[in-house]
Amino acid sequence: MSQRDYVSRGRAPQKKNTKKTKNKNTARRGRNQQEPQVTVPWVTVAVVVALLLGFAWFLWSIKDNADPDTAQPLTAEPAPIEDELPELPEEEWEYIKSLPGYEVEVEVAEQEKSDKRYLMQCASFRTRAQADEMRAKIAFQGLEAQIRHSDGANGEWFRVILGPFDAKRDAERAKHALRKVNITTCQIWFWNL
Repeated sequence: MSQRDYVSRGRAPQKKNTKKTKNKNTARRGRNQQEPQVTVPWVTVAVVVALLLGFAWFLWSIKDNADPDTAQPLTAEPAPIEDELPELPEEEWEYIKSLPGYEVEVEVAEQEKSDKRYLMQCASFRTRAQADEMRAKIAFQGLEAQIRHSDGANGEWFRVILGPFDAKRDAERAKHALRKVNITTCQIWFWNL
């Protein structure tokens, strides 16, 4: 089966334009199609020119009609500048005299020294690397942690602990410092190692 060219099938063969053919084409185009002519809207131009002339005449006619009395520029008199500052009023405040002699006494019960010591365990891990990472986070807060290795029935564990603390209040202070860096797993226990 041969291939057919359906695209050029409907077209007539094109001939080369000669000088005579060109002139015929140009003449034919002139009759059928006219080139668009640019027409100037003379009415619009005339109205715009008339408005401009009328505005110029209006400005020229009012230039001499201004009153000379009202046309003077306004000048404000400058305020007199005072070199001296006014005297400060003498004020007496009572608290200035009463505060130096006033002392507050607060009764604070002495904290009893406990024979118990406290430790704080923050985490326990299966690997030493995880425990060292937690210890480094705690060290960045200015606290010193220890890693304790323990073998039990559950296997091998690495516990991260802080302490010993003499008072539970000291352990709580360290626990709050660690909460600021999102270490919230710390628990306070009695030291029994």
